[in-house]
Parts: sequence; structure tokens; C-alpha cells
Amino acid sequence: MARNSFLRKIRKKAKAVSATAAVLALALSGCSVSTSSTAAVTGKAGTSIEGAVELFDANAAHNVSIVWDEDDYDTMIAAYETDSDKAWISADITIDGTLIKNVGVRLKGNSTLRSLGGAQSGGGGMGQGGAADGTMPTDLPTDMAGGMGGRGGTPPEGAGGTMPTDMPTDMAKGGVGGAPGGMGDSSNISADDPASLPLLIRFDKYVDGTEYEGLTQLALRPGTPVINEALALSVTAATGQSTQRYAYTTYSVNGSATQTRLLLENPDEAYGESIDDGNSVVFKADADSSFSYQGDDLSVYEDQFKQLNKTDTQDATPIVAFLKWLDGADDATFDAELANWVDVDSFAKYVATQNLLANSDDMAGPGQNYYLSYDLSTKKISVISWDLNLALSGNATASPDESLSMGGGGMGGKGGGLGGNSLKTRFLASDTFKLLYDSAYQELYTQVFAEGTAQSLLASITESIPASDDLTKEEIAEKSKTLGTFLTQRGEALEKALAN
Repeated sequence: MARNSFLRKIRKKAKAVSATAAVLALALSGCSVSTSSTAAVTGKAGTSIEGAVELFDANAAHNVSIVWDEDDYDTMIAAYETDSDKAWISADITIDGTLIKNVGVRLKGNSTLRSLGGAQSGGGGMGQGGAADGTMPTDLPTDMAGGMGGRGGTPPEGAGGTMPTDMPTDMAKGGVGGAPGGMGDSSNISADDPASLPLLIRFDKYVDGTEYEGLTQLALRPGTPVINEALALSVTAATGQSTQRYAYTTYSVNGSATQTRLLLENPDEAYGESIDDGNSVVFKADADSSFSYQGDDLSVYEDQFKQLNKTDTQDATPIVAFLKWLDGADDATFDAELANWVDVDSFAKYVATQNLLANSDDMAGPGQNYYLSYDLSTKKISVISWDLNLALSGNATASPDESLSMGGGGMGGKGGGLGGNSLKTRFLASDTFKLLYDSAYQELYTQVFAEGTAQSLLASITESIPASDDLTKEEIAEKSKTLGTFLTQRGEALEKALAN
């Protein structure tokens, strides 16, 4: 898909004209520019920079602005349009008044970026963006219905693989894989609106040792205000599970109108060391990874499971050993020995949480959104959630025994696209682990819905979301109300299901 170069040129000229007009206006009025609101403290490159305001303080107002060279930006977009390459460019970023120069910036996402073109665009797909018109694709494999079913992979009676009909009417736009309607459209991005794009910001890309408040990376999430993602992150944390920190901010690029965006901690080495008090090795699953045994050569797994920490002393051997065992284990062996490899209590809680949050793109989804944590003391593996932008959207009435993964089981081959994860599928199909799962689910339901944690967190999050040029307080309130309706429906559906 070729970029609209004509629109790009107009955009550049418009900015130049606006800048010239501003200078002339100041000259004619005899005014001088006040530096009190625009001057920034420059952080020293190669050091750990402390911000004027704690970045993840929800009670503080945050502002982020990025400045980059327009030609560099065009090169970055062209690289993605040509072969889906996410090329890095240099930029200067100001966070809450602190300027950090020469940071690395690149596009971030997979299906989210499909509207930009690229070698793998292929239309809307079933990823975060969904179909262009928000509808379900019609060319799915005919046997995919199993992935939308219950514990054994079959759809619950009356489901038929169809979308629920009792969702809030303004959520229908998103559908499965679409934007959480009423909460922020993550597919509404354009190369002609640079501020709309999801980005990965890396402070030490060009200058080694540069950190901001101990972070080397930040993810600028797509869409606005994506309250569902923020709430899912908060619920995960409130239930005692590892997750990622976030903050809402007003955001602009090269002096553009401001947008309201979600900034998310992008797991790095320090994040890995924060898990289990530094006693675990953490791996990020790539979107094209395969949760399967592919031989003993560790190099085969390097790009599929990126190791975040302890790279000098540890490697992926425990992960490969587990995959080898999983590949050869029959059902009886799986039931008898899984607890030797996996923290089954933690895993039951993870799987139950994804269903509770109605997340259709977890470790078994097409995005393969998860981290693996290997505890060096217990020698067991746990799963950490990631990329929750499809949580708390979609099917509000799904039962605890119903699979919400978009890809179905057993389809997690390399580049498989539709997802699937054999560990999750077999765990949910096992009668041995049913009591563990049911117990974890009941406990989560009680805390999150029956005790009102979700609604309370929603109120707090809504208060923290700043208005911007592109988002009014009234719009924020309306989107929060939509999500509140979803929570009510979800809670009522689960109360009924768990009572049976």
C-alpha cells in the first residue's frame, strides 16, 4: 500500500505556514515568548534520569511531546509499507518537563499496524484492528468453532460461534478483534497523523546507559482512551499478579494537537529482575513464536522467546525442556507431572483472569501476548499477561468454561496467525485441574465483581484520564459509562454461571 505522498506534502507545508504565522503574530504584537511553560530540563544522556513528576503517579497530570525530523519519519513509514520493517529513528522527547535527546522511536504492534500497509497487511484480519468495517471475517477455517467453545473445545449450547447479542449497542463496532467500541478505537491510525501511531520508545537505543526513572523502554499504546486496557491492568495488579505499570498523558508530535494516550511500561531487563525479587528469568513470546518443541538447538528459540534478564548466566534451556516434555506427554502424564514443570496455582489464576476479563487475545490468541517466567528456586514456569487492549470487550456473557481465544486450540505453529496454545488448551480440558481452575475463578469473581473492585477501579481510572484537544471530559465520561455497562453485564453473567 503506497503512502499518500500528496497529503504528506500538504501536511508539511501546513505546519510550516502555521509556524511562520505564529512568529509574525508575536512580532506584530510586540510580545515575547514566555519560557515558563515551555522550557524543559535536559536530562544527561547516558545516565539514569529522574523526572520532575513520578511517571506512573495516577494523581499527577502528565504531558509527553516528541520531536523528530519529518524526513526520518517518512523513511520509517516507507520501511514499514515496503516490507513491514519497524525501523528506528532518532527523536527528542519531553516527559513532564524533562527533555531527553536522541532517543530511539519505532512503530509498535502487529495487526494494529495493518492499516498502514506492509508486507503482511492482508486487510483487517482478526487482530487488534479487526476488519476495516468492524465485522467478522467470512473466510475463517470451518473447524475454527472449536476454539470458541468450552473446556473441551466445543461451543456452548446456543453459541454457534456467533457474537453475543446482548452487548452494549455502542460496543458492536468492535466485535471480536475490533476496537472495544465506546472505549477507544485502536485501529484508527494513519501515517498522515503521526500522533495517532503506536510507538516503542527506547531511551538507550542511541546512547548506552540512558534511562528514565529506571526505564529503558516505554510503549505508547494505540487508541484513546482505551479505558478497558487500563482497567484490565489494574485488576490484574489488584489480584496480586505481575503486570505492567501505566499512566495517562496528553501527547503531541512536532507541535500537533494533543491526544490522550496510554503510556505503558515495556518490559526490559529491569522488569525481568523485578519479578520474584530477581529470582526469575523472564522471556517474551514473539507474535510469530511457536509454543512447541523444535529440537534442542537453543538458537532456534532465541527470536521466538526473547530473554529479558540474566543473559550472562541463564538461557532458554528450561523452556525448551518443558516444551519437549509437553510435546511427548500423553494426557495421563500431563495430569500427573505438569505440577513439576509449571506453577499450576499461578497458571490457574492466569487462565481464570483472562476469561474473567473476557480477553480474546491472551497467550492463546493470534498476538501470542504473554511472558514466561522461570523461577530459579522452584524450577517452575509461570505466565505473565501482556497487551490487554482486547480485555473487557467482546463477549460479556461468556461462561467460565467458555474459551474466548480467537484462534482455537492447536493452531499455534510458527507464523500460525490464528493463535492457540497447547498448554492452556490441555490445562482447561483436564479434569485433574478443573477444581484448581474453578477455585481460582470463584476467588477472582468475588474480589473483582462481588466486592466491587472493578467498578471502584474504573471510577479512579476515569478521574485520572486527562482531556486533550482530541478528547473532551464529556467523551471520557461517556466511554467510562459504556465500560461500566459492560462490567455490570459481565458480573451478572458470571454470578448466574457460578451459581449453577
